[in-house]
Amino acid sequence: MNKTILLDKRPIGKPQLSDFKFVSDGVDEISTGELLLKTSYVSVDPYLRGRMSDAKSYTPPFELHKPITSGIIAEVIDSKNPAFKKGDFVSGMLAWKEFQKSNGEGLLKVDASRAPLSSYLGVLGMTGLTAYLGLTEIGKPKKGETIVVSGAAGAVGSIVGQIGKIFGCRVVGIAGSDEKVAMLKSKFGYDEAINYNTAKNMASAIKEAAPNGVDVYFDNVGGPISDAVLFNINQFARLIICGAISVYNSTELPKSISVQPFLIKNSALMQGFIVFNYAEKYPEAIKQLSIWLAEGKLTYSETIVEGFDAIPQAFLDLFEGKNSGKMLIKI
Repeated sequence: MNKTILLDKRPIGKPQLSDFKFVSDGVDEISTGELLLKTSYVSVDPYLRGRMSDAKSYTPPFELHKPITSGIIAEVIDSKNPAFKKGDFVSGMLAWKEFQKSNGEGLLKVDASRAPLSSYLGVLGMTGLTAYLGLTEIGKPKKGETIVVSGAAGAVGSIVGQIGKIFGCRVVGIAGSDEKVAMLKSKFGYDEAINYNTAKNMASAIKEAAPNGVDVYFDNVGGPISDAVLFNINQFARLIICGAISVYNSTELPKSISVQPFLIKNSALMQGFIVFNYAEKYPEAIKQLSIWLAEGKLTYSETIVEGFDAIPQAFLDLFEGKNSGKMLIKI
């Protein structure tokens, strides 16, 4: 039998396990031009929460009672498509199913001999692309500048900091535990890191960690943490708005300070960022990330949970900060 996970109800506030539904059916037969895929790794990411709501966004919402989709690595176990052969591994936006058929559209072959399969959902996948393109296209870091990253121990944030160091910047990370703060400095090369759960005054803590002010802010969380960064931005600062996990589950309009005075007096840029906007730059970005990875200039962290049935809980755990780096489910 073939298990599938459906969106059964639209979440109100924080998603619950009851919002998901498991169903089982048979494995589809493939026709000419199609291939049969067996899921190997599933990526869960905070942005999926937005697609669970029936609201206008940069991508259509998930349909109720239909399979959820996300980044997946799958093995080709049967093929009637000349572009793919049995034993190939592919990456693509696929359904939360143990087995599924595809016509091959939107799939990229990945090579397990060059890098671990999981890395193609992380540092060499959408995670790495988001970090690289957001920082280089909007942040435009210059040697000697200071970059602050919120959600720094997460999948994207941990890579942003390393790229910042490659560009010769001072990098400050913000995370939610002493363990994550220590890891940012020891594993990912951050110059300083702040635990927002123990800092008594975030604006002061950022000022202390970034005494020369903030030139680039890579925002993965929104909310009060990002408000505190505004008090420390320099003239011509660039603020990259990549995520807002702190408010994704809010049922009320968030109460934040007005950003306009900070942007005006510092001639600063604040720009929202979706990685899909830069699809034409993916090849060059993946090439550069691959070089840095091979040279040992990039490392990455993964939280891997095992078992298809664990997918919904792993997704919920993102909102509790239970992941270090990329959250993946190994099937």
